[in-house]
Amino acid sequence: MAAFTTEKVTLVQHYTDRLFRFRTTRDPAFRFRSGEFVMIGLPGDNGKPILRAYSVASPAWDEEIEFFSIKVEDGPLTSRLQKIEVGDEIIVGKKPTGTLVLDALTPGKRLYMFSTGTGFAPFASLVREPETYEKFEEVIVTHTCRLVDELAYSGEIVDSLKDDPLVGDVAPAQLKYVSSCTREKHPLEGRITTLIESGKLFEVLGVPPLNPETDRVMICGSMEMIADTKALTEQAGLTEGSNAQPAQFVVEKAFVG
Repeated sequence: MAAFTTEKVTLVQHYTDRLFRFRTTRDPAFRFRSGEFVMIGLPGDNGKPILRAYSVASPAWDEEIEFFSIKVEDGPLTSRLQKIEVGDEIIVGKKPTGTLVLDALTPGKRLYMFSTGTGFAPFASLVREPETYEKFEEVIVTHTCRLVDELAYSGEIVDSLKDDPLVGDVAPAQLKYVSSCTREKHPLEGRITTLIESGKLFEVLGVPPLNPETDRVMICGSMEMIADTKALTEQAGLTEGSNAQPAQFVVEKAFVG
């Protein structure tokens, strides 16, 4: 287990019967860039750990590590993970990685972060990262869920930014948060792809449609959501980037199981 550390759970908060967040201690040697993911897990019945990739939801400067998780009843890991309590131990990998990082994007004016479900996790990290506001004049984060209650975590994170020790002075002026629901009444209803295609998203924000000259995009959600949102982003003329070759948009799937 040299590639992992054992961390203690310091907080568990359940939002719905499908979603919860938890925080753990952080090894002083654990370094990551806001937006990256890491392998985490619990010991299995056979002694081998059950591991899954999870985006780190806390910013790189936080003294603890935070995760935002779905509950899957028959999921090898999440069926157990959803029962953790404060004081329990979690296995955390030492090698974070991922493409939803500022380094993978070329400079621009406006940064969009499109998310569904637990795909908001990496953006919970990035909206609390000072560099996000240094690199972009406007930061727009969207979160789409089936039910209103499932938006609680993103709403809570965004609301906390005004009191954040590092971004409290800049985030309220530079960040816009847009939430939408697909199965319940909400001020804004519909899939993010529908809101982009119809132009409703840009109308609500009071900004022009996606433009490769000014806009940069990060996408995180289900495989279907990524494929559809990526297609619309490419249709607008943006080019996909990576750590090795930064460009105008990057994608990552939301991890479950």
